Amino acid sequence: MYARDHALIATPIGPIRVEGDEMAVLRVTLGADGPIAPGTTAAVRAAAEQLIAYFAGTLKAFDLPLPTLASARGRALRDGLVALGYGETASYGELARRFQSGPRAIGQLCARNPLPVIIPCHRVTAAGGALGSYSAGDGPATKQWLLDHEQRHR
Repeated sequence: MYARDHALIATPIGPIRVEGDEMAVLRVTLGADGPIAPGTTAAVRAAAEQLIAYFAGTLKAFDLPLPTLASARGRALRDGLVALGYGETASYGELARRFQSGPRAIGQLCARNPLPVIIPCHRVTAAGGALGSYSAGDGPATKQWLLDHEQRHR
């Protein structure tokens, strides 16, 4: 088992804490407290640098080591969500059809997402394009900011 490392970065939506170890980025917390810190492990430093580039509008896709999920189905759903492109949105129902799943499974995947922004749950909308909920940061206000940001930098 590796020791946990963290970075804390300043972003337009507030401070973000990145946690991880030598192997992977494990958690991203929007609205974290504490002093700015770069992190010491390669995974955490890379995540902090890529998040800064994302918020600058210069990074469209993350390339980071993520934790291995226990089930093949969980990995497939997460990979499918990651494949939802920068500036694109899809509804829970649309993703459920794409991934041969149920809308509730997509909702649970998003609600339990430990890596907001990196795993782009903010790109998942309710039926008819309605914003829907968001479990990170300030909820729907953060989700709207992220979607607007991606539209500006497309």
